[in-house]
Amino acid sequence: MGEQKRKEASKNEFIFGKKNYKFMLIGLACIALGFIVMAGGGSDDPNVFDPSIFSWRRIRLAPALVLIGFGIQVYAILLDPDKSSKS
Repeated sequence: MGEQKRKEASKNEFIFGKKNYKFMLIGLACIALGFIVMAGGGSDDPNVFDPSIFSWRRIRLAPALVLIGFGIQVYAILLDPDKSSKS
């Protein structure tokens, strides 16, 4: 009897709601975009200097995108999916 009650009480429920997973995917995409923007800028010859590694998008934009993505991830984890929007 106790076994059956325990099985009923522990239904297979996800920890997060649909809204949480949407925000997690948005955050993951933002982080991936930041790392893609940050990539490249190297030179094939180590004796040749390539100033493109100091471009605005690699120094400012890409790290900002990654940090914004991590912020969205934290928000997605802390978001309460059961909270009604009417109250």
